[in-house]
Amino acid sequence: MRSSVEIFDVATGETRVVWQTDRLVEAPNWSPDGRFLIVNGDGRLYRIALDGAPDAVEIDTGFARQLNNDHGISPDGTMLAISDKTEFGQSAIYLLPVEGGTPRLVTRNLPSYWHGWSPDGRMLSYCGIRDQLFDIYTISVEGGEERRLTQGEGRNDGPDWSPDGRWIYFNSSRTGRMQIWRIRPDGSDVERVTDSPYADWFPHPSPDGSKLLVLSYDGDVFDHPRDLDVRLRLTDPEGGNARVLFELFGGQGTVNVPNWSPSGEAFAFVRYRPEP
Repeated sequence: MRSSVEIFDVATGETRVVWQTDRLVEAPNWSPDGRFLIVNGDGRLYRIALDGAPDAVEIDTGFARQLNNDHGISPDGTMLAISDKTEFGQSAIYLLPVEGGTPRLVTRNLPSYWHGWSPDGRMLSYCGIRDQLFDIYTISVEGGEERRLTQGEGRNDGPDWSPDGRWIYFNSSRTGRMQIWRIRPDGSDVERVTDSPYADWFPHPSPDGSKLLVLSYDGDVFDHPRDLDVRLRLTDPEGGNARVLFELFGGQGTVNVPNWSPSGEAFAFVRYRPEP
């Protein structure tokens, strides 16, 4: 076994295995209707039904055949945002119907890595690399001009919206070690959220806004590599009451994108087993 797609129940602390495969799969999204997960693997997207179906089913993404793990479902459940490098050789953001179809390009500014939908489904947040600087951007789902929210203060990545739309959470190395920060959608009021001994990545607010899920590496790890011992931690939206939920072998691909259940009672993640 290489990849194990699992669900963690926050109240009980119990973990349920949904699907296991000897392939490398990553980054589960949970559909807004609660019926399925979406993961990526081998440059493709797959739907995993939560009704006990035996295997994952590939989603038609048209010409996009080199997807990475930055993908997600719109709040109304009708659209998919994907990040793919087939067309340009660098990651570009596209939208397509959630059941599959022909992708529509959102921005020609490259590379761009999608990470979040605004709660009203009208805006996207993403990490863009411009002149070797990793910064946070937003753009309308219709395309047009992108808005740059951070200005090269360290590496900035992983932006995900709060459910009320008032904040965008992201991880930044601006203090030397990767930690969680948040910023207003207009680029104002930057605040530090975590001040931990870990290297914190990929913040995901729960649907009711009361909790923040964070992937934490050991403090001396700068990037977000795969195949390391990591931990999933839960905090409140201001970074208080932090606790380690559990440790696992994972990292890159475990929780890169929004992964909460619609009820906020559970979240999906991928656990890996070391190859011999």
